Amino acid sequence: MKVLAIGDMFIPAEFMHTGLEKLREKGWQVDVREWKHATLTDLQHDNLLVEQQGPEALDVPENLVEGIEEYEILVIQFFPINKRIIDRAKKLKYICVLRSGTENIDSAYAEAQGIEVLNTLGRNARSVAEFTLGMILAEMRNIGRAHAALKAGEWRKDFPNSEAIPELYEKTVGLIGFGNIGRLVAHYLHAFGSKVVVYDPYIKEPPAGITLVSLEELLKISDVVSIHARLCDETYHLIGKKEFALMKPNAIFVNTARSGLVDEAALIHALENKQIMGAAIDVFDKEPIESNHPYLKLDNITLIPHLAGSTRDAFANSPKMMAEKLIKKFEL
Repeated sequence: MKVLAIGDMFIPAEFMHTGLEKLREKGWQVDVREWKHATLTDLQHDNLLVEQQGPEALDVPENLVEGIEEYEILVIQFFPINKRIIDRAKKLKYICVLRSGTENIDSAYAEAQGIEVLNTLGRNARSVAEFTLGMILAEMRNIGRAHAALKAGEWRKDFPNSEAIPELYEKTVGLIGFGNIGRLVAHYLHAFGSKVVVYDPYIKEPPAGITLVSLEELLKISDVVSIHARLCDETYHLIGKKEFALMKPNAIFVNTARSGLVDEAALIHALENKQIMGAAIDVFDKEPIESNHPYLKLDNITLIPHLAGSTRDAFANSPKMMAEKLIKKFEL
């Protein structure tokens, strides 16, 4: 088998070589190339553009797909694979995506050509789940605001929630979406003594300690709402003006998933008008956010520049996970 792997700044060539070593041990030829960007911000900009507009949104460097006609397996992370590339890849059997989402692949066209698209579900679940917990605590306990104040020379004690700063113990946390990330978040929250309720229309038998509720009920009863759903046509702006109006005035909202799940304007309105206590946000409609973005004027929000899934462990393990997945498929 001939394998072409295209890395990037998050999964560089070094990680690809190491992670796909088991394929070489099987006698497969593995060639590694790298999609170059000046900065991580540039890579994230291109990735967001592809996620929002599809794999045709970018023209990729020709040298990265040169000779693709000879390869049977393609391994990528953010690199976009459009119809033109698929048409050239006459021998391609598998497109392997080192992430859970496949927005950068024209999957429907690939599958119509007999090419199977594989992904790595849960590859960064632990990193996002841990980060989510950190975001919840940062917003509830004013960690970011206090740090910024001290750096500016201010010994700050007054915060938007100063009259009732909560603990997670015995608080109700609502999780919207209960896949790999949501399940890990729930596991961590149980250690804090939180009550976990979940809205996920695909879950019929929840594990012990988890209560399934409707989205409306979750929003009404939760002290913290954290979203972990997959972005698709059905979930676009799943949370908007109506949903924020249902939440408790002392609740906080957390998004470490996809910006498109939430109506940004509705969230800004809810925060400005104190409909909810606060929010912690890691993803944005436009990245990086502009210097005049309304979020930056709010004191009841914790903002992070899209870092939830960005750990060395998650990126280094992704090629290993895919190599094992491929080997299993060929051993069946």
